[in-house]
Amino acid sequence: MAVAVICQLTVSGSAVATPTAAAGNALTAASGAIAPNQVNELDCNGWSNSYESVRQLAGDLCTDPISVSNGKANRFIDNGWYVGHDEPSTKFISSQPGSGNTMTYLMKMSKDPAAPPTANGSVVDYAQLSVAPWFGLPLCDPKSYPQNPCTPDSDTNSGLISDPNGAGSAFMELQFYPPGYTPFVDSTSCSATKWCAALTIDSLACTFGFATCNGNCIEPVNFAYLQTNGVPSGPPSPQLADVSSFMPNASTLMINPGDELVVSISDPPSGFTTTVTDLTTHRTGFMTASAANGFMNTNIADCSGTPFTFHAEYNSAQQQNQVPWAALEGGVLMQQEIGHGEVCNSVSNQDPFSASFTGGQSYSDPNVYDTCNGGAEGKKATGEGPCNPNTGVCQNATTQGTSGPVACPTNNAASGALCEFADGFCVQQGTRPVVINGVPATESARTNECYQNRFQNGDLDFEGQSYLPDWPNGSGRYPTTFQYAGPFTSGGHTYPQVQFETDVGGSSNLCDVSTGAGCTVPPISAKFYPFWSLSRAGKNGNGNGSAGCVWNFGNDQPKTVADFGGDAQYGTPNVARYGGTIISAPMPNPEFTGPCRA
Repeated sequence: MAVAVICQLTVSGSAVATPTAAAGNALTAASGAIAPNQVNELDCNGWSNSYESVRQLAGDLCTDPISVSNGKANRFIDNGWYVGHDEPSTKFISSQPGSGNTMTYLMKMSKDPAAPPTANGSVVDYAQLSVAPWFGLPLCDPKSYPQNPCTPDSDTNSGLISDPNGAGSAFMELQFYPPGYTPFVDSTSCSATKWCAALTIDSLACTFGFATCNGNCIEPVNFAYLQTNGVPSGPPSPQLADVSSFMPNASTLMINPGDELVVSISDPPSGFTTTVTDLTTHRTGFMTASAANGFMNTNIADCSGTPFTFHAEYNSAQQQNQVPWAALEGGVLMQQEIGHGEVCNSVSNQDPFSASFTGGQSYSDPNVYDTCNGGAEGKKATGEGPCNPNTGVCQNATTQGTSGPVACPTNNAASGALCEFADGFCVQQGTRPVVINGVPATESARTNECYQNRFQNGDLDFEGQSYLPDWPNGSGRYPTTFQYAGPFTSGGHTYPQVQFETDVGGSSNLCDVSTGAGCTVPPISAKFYPFWSLSRAGKNGNGNGSAGCVWNFGNDQPKTVADFGGDAQYGTPNVARYGGTIISAPMPNPEFTGPCRA
């Protein structure tokens, strides 16, 4: 993959320049505190006490927080709702100056099978497996947990959750969204045929030790698509986000399946910047997380926003340099968000979605549903839901059992129980009418699909597509694998060590996050769990020898040279910090050594 670019990077650093934000940005915010609109993104999970969320999807694209009480880390409950995630990741470790704030990856996008997906799972799209592959990094935010000052690009910051003097820290995720299931406001795709990408920054409105959290704005998120002109499609801030923030426009970078990309992450004085250059189409999109572009941080006292220019938190990517409140032990990460797909023969229990926004914007999607029938639920079986949105009372709720789904001990979705209360948002195969800002439009889905993120975050009985052996393995019935090379530092150096980790234990009802008992990979009753591997990249720039290896995610590939024991790569529960995170010991980075030596 992009062998010539790999060679150039290892000699001369990044192959692309980092653009600056466009001048005259119409979204430039005024100085001073800004009151929130009634509908916003002050709680990425959608469970704010006082505000409605633009994208009411129970946090499928948010950061997975943890909390601490009596000196022990626990699952995070947001106003009565469990909001955990399943995020298998590779963490890259380096003490080299700059490795914590400036890096470049190479990536080849996945490509779906030519045949449409099927209800029995014999043909699968990537959007059914992962709603968002992403790259992660800690950022400074003095108004995030634990509400302390933070020195940008500095290893003097502490990332320990036990440190009352630790720096205020936010979690950046550069996310990629698969095609086929539109629109993004209440589904997972920007386009029926193309990928897109967004810069997201999650903060946590809690004080040290979680002594105080503001239930109105617990997990505020800044969100902006990568744009060819660098101008957000709508207000990116938690306070002012509206439907335009989540609707791509003519300047949104659209990426074809199978394209090869250079992904650059940097931290110039103008603000933290992510850039994607498509080597196949020669188009570039970028976004700078600056006050000039409308980014804000959030006051824990009243949820107001202040225009803020974000910067990376750390200088280097040392193991301890992480976001203290996140379940993943994140520094420099590549990751896949899984556990959100369930294919169905049909969907039922219509549950319309609509929202109105300050300034006259509106969105209405009447043809969404709560319940999956057949498909992943089993032949002629009826899935979870419906739920009453006013009371949170649900029907047919299930949870993880030792050999498959079992009945949930409660029917109350706001109980904090780790149960699958409903399958929604569910959409029917084909096209459906929506109304955006009063204008009729048409959206689509490639099959009957449920994303299980309206009344809980994900597939908590582990029976959907993410937990079946339908991941990339070279078969034409499944998508092609994502391929990654890097990351490389600004000087073209690799990162000496890696760790594999996943926070799936937090979403597993049978996992005791205090002792680690039952915290397994794959989760108990799941039939499969995807893993990281390395395969040959091909010939070098001279047409002979080896160009090293590329990372893959899913199942073993035809040219796999190392899979690190498959699921055994994830290691053991880290009960010293949080047993819901299962993580390996640091190991030498194998991408360009041993059988992968270039």
